[in-house]
Amino acid sequence: MSTPTDDGVQQAVEGELALLRPQVRSSAQAGELLHPDFVEFGSSGRVWTRPEIVAAMAGELSLAGVELVVSGMGGTRLADDVVHLTYRTERDGVAVGRSSVWRRTGDRWQIWFHQGTPLSPTAAAAPAEG
Repeated sequence: MSTPTDDGVQQAVEGELALLRPQVRSSAQAGELLHPDFVEFGSSGRVWTRPEIVAAMAGELSLAGVELVVSGMGGTRLADDVVHLTYRTERDGVAVGRSSVWRRTGDRWQIWFHQGTPLSPTAAAAPAEG
């Protein structure tokens, strides 16, 4: 896994980090960061479409006081207009491995796919591979 060394990877990382902030998730900016064909396989096992996730994020401002720890974020450019990010999050002792695919649409980067996978306590404690 590479670090954000080019503009596309850096923009995808910035967009991903923005989407993790409750203030962004509950705003119109979240919708601008989501590709029209966005799909998420959530850590709960639920499959989310773009309209469903936009509606769900709009009601999440209550998470503003809950600390989300992000670690090991890195990305790789898969093509001129595609970036793959991987990282881990932890909230309230629950660790999740995350993977996102970002696509450049015109002059901006948008998240096209996201998957969250719950990590076992031993996997969560292991150092990130890279």
